[in-house]
Amino acid sequence: MDFGQNIKTYGIPMDETERQRRYSPAVCTGAVKTRIMGNPDMEKVSTSYVERSNLSMRMRMRRFTRLTNGFSKKAENHTHAVSLHFMYYNYCRPHLTLTRAAEGTKTTPAMACGLTDRVWTVEEMLGLMDPKRMLQ
Repeated sequence: MDFGQNIKTYGIPMDETERQRRYSPAVCTGAVKTRIMGNPDMEKVSTSYVERSNLSMRMRMRRFTRLTNGFSKKAENHTHAVSLHFMYYNYCRPHLTLTRAAEGTKTTPAMACGLTDRVWTVEEMLGLMDPKRMLQ
């Protein structure tokens, strides 16, 4: 596994007009990329990927939206909801960018990295669940 980390530091801008104009007074004042394990391509180490993942999760799951009543009352339910989201996102939902790269063949992230050879249906995904465990 290749893993790199991008650590950003934040501070308050020195320019008074810039401070008054901004919604958030803090700005990124620097960033340091560090290799954590493996041999990551340091040019691709970025916070953009995790921020996009967080946005997708917040937009598709009410549990992650602020000021909502769709929160999980139990940590176990929350874990299951996140797991279902990521299974659907990676195995069932074709992504436009990946589909374009595959010249029109509907492609999921799991297909793009070789974990499966087809777009899964929701029924297939839910078929992986153990009904005996669900009744406990």
